Amino acid sequence: MSAPWLQAMQASDLLAVHAVEQASHAHPWSHGNFADSLRDGHWAHMLLRPPQPQAPASWHVPQGARLLGHAVAWLGVDEVHVLNLTVAPDVRRQGHASGLLQAVRGWAQRQAAHAIWLEVRVGNAAARALYRAAGYEEVATRARYYPLSATQREDAVVMRLPLPVAI
Repeated sequence: MSAPWLQAMQASDLLAVHAVEQASHAHPWSHGNFADSLRDGHWAHMLLRPPQPQAPASWHVPQGARLLGHAVAWLGVDEVHVLNLTVAPDVRRQGHASGLLQAVRGWAQRQAAHAIWLEVRVGNAAARALYRAAGYEEVATRARYYPLSATQREDAVVMRLPLPVAI
């Protein structure tokens, strides 16, 4: 099987991206959230498993490719904020989220960011462990940040990854 491939997200990819999002979350981002992120120039990429070993650099979810996951991040002054990081449920625990985190980190460093920030559900122990293993530290809690149901909400843990500053 071919190695995963990172590809910039395009508007033509949003149906596939949204399908993975819906399969992954009880309260997924909307198609419009992704469209707005693209329009606003956020870093938005997909992790694909190509249908052939030598995939050209310019393809967008080609026929036969498998969308493994996606990430959206935003640069604000000298910090990057991970807005969305999702891996398809049936391919989790295979290193794909770590690959997406590494891609975000590489982009953040090229932007001269001093830190990467994200929020994660307090009850998402697997994601919190993944982020800690990647060097993120838990620095705060946002009360009632995520929806659980029509009447209940869940806290978020705010996590930060300091980045070395080039001199």
